[in-house]
Amino acid sequence: MRRRLGGRECLYVPSCRLGLYLALRHFCPRGGRVLMSPVNDDVILFVVLAAGLRPVQAPLDPRDGSIDPAAVPGSVWRGLSAVLTTNLYGNPDPAPDLRARCDLLGIPLIEDAAHAIGSTTGGRPVGTYGEAAVFSLSKHTGAKTGGFLALADPSLRADLTRARDALLHPARTASELAYLLRPGAEAAVRHLRLTGAARAALRALGREEREEIRMPLRADALARALPAAPALAPFHSWIRVDMHDYRIRPGAARLRRTRARLARLDTVLAAHREGTARLLESEYGPGGGPAQPLFRVPLLVEDRDAAVAALARHRITVGYLYDPPLDTYAGGAFTDPSPAPAAAARFARHALPVDPRRAARALTALRSAGIPPALPATAPGGAR
Repeated sequence: MRRRLGGRECLYVPSCRLGLYLALRHFCPRGGRVLMSPVNDDVILFVVLAAGLRPVQAPLDPRDGSIDPAAVPGSVWRGLSAVLTTNLYGNPDPAPDLRARCDLLGIPLIEDAAHAIGSTTGGRPVGTYGEAAVFSLSKHTGAKTGGFLALADPSLRADLTRARDALLHPARTASELAYLLRPGAEAAVRHLRLTGAARAALRALGREEREEIRMPLRADALARALPAAPALAPFHSWIRVDMHDYRIRPGAARLRRTRARLARLDTVLAAHREGTARLLESEYGPGGGPAQPLFRVPLLVEDRDAAVAALARHRITVGYLYDPPLDTYAGGAFTDPSPAPAAAARFARHALPVDPRRAARALTALRSAGIPPALPATAPGGAR
């Protein structure tokens, strides 16, 4: 990762969410306000709250879900303590512009590159613009564990290593065994077409906790947790969702598998880039420049539920949906709403994230079902 990021210091973390918590704690003052995308995993909202910060939802470009800096009012910019990018599905946020604005304000830029391990912007890799960036090894590599915290200032490594180690829980034999057995079990489930029963079993074991796209907010409990921030423990029941081992020290077997997966990353990125190009060229593609190796390609369809059902009939599972936007989900008690929410709501409603390695099958499924693309979105500034 150091080589991929031009020599930036990289610190291994057991999860991207823990790496993000470390970065926010280190770079942001308690009570600070952080600009972020409202079309994002709800876990990230709870990580920001656990770090003792106030989420501020940004306006988005309706074509690809990236942050639209020009639509952020000056009064909002002046009240910020940091900017947190999302790089949704691997589509880069406008990091050069955000970097320049952060420099003018004297605030840090933190890049969430969980979906963007191979993406570039402004001729540089995503993750090389901020004071810190976090990467996930659960996504492109398929390691289903681990991540990196990348640092612009290598002298911070020692302090952040100590902070990380203070938060880690010891490795557990049961957790390591479950990790090693999971890929084989998932393959058997797919082969036997037992997805529904398997998901019910995972929920019973606490490994899948969402019956809807968003987890239950539990507003009363969240309000009671807020005064204890910054701290992970009061927010653990939200932050652990879908990843109970997010702060467990990795065992040797987990690290061996992760290294093997990471060694094949370039081959995986090439496959993602090829599929992304095919999907972007389709009638459902959001358009844009040269294809990035997107983790998921957000096709824009008029009726997403019908599209999800059409893909399911071809045994293509759709995940990583982020609807409704976080300001609608959490409300004004826990976040500042976007000053221009319509674009985020539209994107969240119409985006259908498709694995680019399934490009041909996905397009066949959508076309054969007669799924229409969404009507063209209006770009920032009014252009089509």
